[in-house]
Amino acid sequence: MAVLDDQDDERELIMNAAYRCLLASEGVSVSITDILHAAGLSTRAFYRHFASKDSLLLALFRRDCERVTAELTSSITAAATAREALHRWIDGVLHLMSTQPRRRRALILSSEETRRARGFAAERERFQTTQEEALAAILRRGVEDGSFPWADPRADAEQIQAVLGRALDRQLLCPSADGTDGTDETADRVTDFVFRALGASGGATAA
Repeated sequence: MAVLDDQDDERELIMNAAYRCLLASEGVSVSITDILHAAGLSTRAFYRHFASKDSLLLALFRRDCERVTAELTSSITAAATAREALHRWIDGVLHLMSTQPRRRRALILSSEETRRARGFAAERERFQTTQEEALAAILRRGVEDGSFPWADPRADAEQIQAVLGRALDRQLLCPSADGTDGTDETADRVTDFVFRALGASGGATAA
């Protein structure tokens, strides 16, 4: 059994082992025994950090969501205008699934095994709410500076999130048959649609 002084390292070891087990089973089923075997840790180590397998799976999902949010937030930090910030956000979201490893990770973390975890629906809703709040902040900025004169920040953030979610689902579940990615084209179409809906003069081309 591995011996670690740092409790955070031990927790990460368990979480990373759980992901490897999910990957190996293609998200179908994993057991605590399998995870601990992969991590080289004891049952006692597991329960120092997680109350159950469900809590571990939720922690995995939450960690990935927090990484995504941090990545997207970082991408808009230096945006000089609301137009630029929204353009960067949409582009960033739609490029989340643009590589095979990212697509595979998303499939695993939304697999049947993960979705069965008690509390998953609430955790997913929390992530969606965080995304909508970030979008609403961009839209409020656009209302204030005149970039998005038709925007209703809270309601429109929810609708934009729905459009992005649909586009991501298509990328995730229906990859292009010819092997091309098409993410740039999808991002351009979605951005143009959203900008026109918000009343942005010149559409996305002026961003």
